[in-house]
Amino acid sequence: MAQVLRPNSTASSSLFATDGKPHPLPETLLGVTVVLGAIAIISSLWTDLHLLSSWAGLVGILAGAYGQFVSETTRERFGLILGLGASAIGFFIGMAHGGLFGGVIG
Repeated sequence: MAQVLRPNSTASSSLFATDGKPHPLPETLLGVTVVLGAIAIISSLWTDLHLLSSWAGLVGILAGAYGQFVSETTRERFGLILGLGASAIGFFIGMAHGGLFGGVIG
């Protein structure tokens, strides 16, 4: 089975790389997406922080989408999906509370 994880004989340079090679760009995008997703979903709990939650969610969605495009391992994709989901939820709640430009335009 191709999906079975075998322990590598060489020391892996990354927590998320299962092939033993470093993947700096996908791992950076993973970290950015997860952090922005957490910011977006936590700040969406307060109505007055709709600007923060909607912008953090939007940037997290874009970073996560590009991260999915360049990711190479299943572990990276799994974390990106979690970050994308949190970013999207925070983005949509932020949009419902006032949006990206709430109060600035209009």
